[in-house]
This record gives sequence, structure tokens and C-alpha cells, in this order.
Amino acid sequence: MPIDWFPLWLSLRVAVLSTALALVGGLWLAYVLANREFRGKDVLDAAITLPLVLPPTVLGYYLLVLIGRASPLGKLWEAVFGSPLVFTWKAAVVAALLHALPLLVKSTRAALESVDRNYERAARNLGASEWKLFWRVTLPLARRSILAATVLAFARALGDFGVTLMVAGNIPGRTQTVAVAIYDAVESGNGATARILVLVVSAAALLILTLANRLSPSRL
Repeated sequence: MPIDWFPLWLSLRVAVLSTALALVGGLWLAYVLANREFRGKDVLDAAITLPLVLPPTVLGYYLLVLIGRASPLGKLWEAVFGSPLVFTWKAAVVAALLHALPLLVKSTRAALESVDRNYERAARNLGASEWKLFWRVTLPLARRSILAATVLAFARALGDFGVTLMVAGNIPGRTQTVAVAIYDAVESGNGATARILVLVVSAAALLILTLANRLSPSRL
């Protein structure tokens, strides 16, 4: 029986898009948490971390309430794009983003806080603005750790299952990601397909983790 590789390609596309969105939003959130003091900072940090500890069914329920057809966001999406957001591959991107973002924010914040502040003070004394300071000094010094965090976020997004199943469903050829396809193959007794997909995902995860280890700053 030939293997349907659509779930793997869809998972790669979902992981790439969700990681890119997580990187854009995660850099800003990590910078704010690492460099700003404000009321409610601990609450914001806890809210960002929450998806890492909540059960997937709880996260899936929250997303269904947030982006479902009856929600204001869901109605706005349908009015703009002419179709609902839930049970589409775009909903899988949102689900993967929910898991990739906290991991990226936590790791990026730690990387930014580890930067030697003497370099930043020297740049400020030379007249650098906060914007230039971030892009020309802080970010280059922390780039290896941030790249490693991005790779790990990609791996986390690639393997999302529970939340994706709840908000995107299991529609072959449309929303079936590789994790859902493995579950479907096991449930239907298609052991050969399940084994092949498991081996492919395991090999991809091993390569991703190896890359993340290489990108992580070496320590004595």
C-alpha cells in the first residue's frame, strides 16, 4: 500500500509558519520580559507559560471558544476570508503556535538576560538608541541561543497532536498532520504506515535536536 506523504508535508508547512509567527511575537515578548519592569509582569509570564502545562484538551477547548464560528474572532475571519477558520490547515497553524510560542519566549528571554550588560551600557554611552542597541548589540550576542530555541520551537510545532486534532480535525488531504495520521493509522490497524511515519518523524526529530545542540553556545 503506497504511503500518503501529504500529512508530512502539511506538518512541515504548519511548523514553518507557526515557528515564523512565534519568532516574530516571541522576540518582542522576550525583550519586554527581559528588559522592562511593570505591574503584572509575573502574570504575563505565567500566561505565556500556561500552554506548556495545560492538558491539550483544555487548550483545544480554549481555542475553539476563541476562534470558533460563533466567536467574534471567528466571525471576523469568516467575513474577511469567506470561510471559517476552524477545521482548516490554518487552524493547525494556530494550534502549533500555541505550543511553539511559550518555548521560544522562555528560551529567548533567558538568552537575552544572559547578555553581558557592559556591552549594552557601552553602546548607550556611544549614543545608540534602544532600537539600534537591540538589533546591533543584544541580538547578535544572543543569536546562537535564539536560533537553538527557534529550532526547538519548530520541533515542538511539528509534533503537535491534541490541540490540532480538536481545532483542525482529521480530514485526509486537508487537515491531517503527521501526528494525527499516525494515530489514525494505528486506530485503523495500518501498522506499516504507522511504522514508516514514526521512523520518519523520529529521524527528523533527531536531526532537529542535533542542530539545536550545535547552535547552542558552547560552555566550558
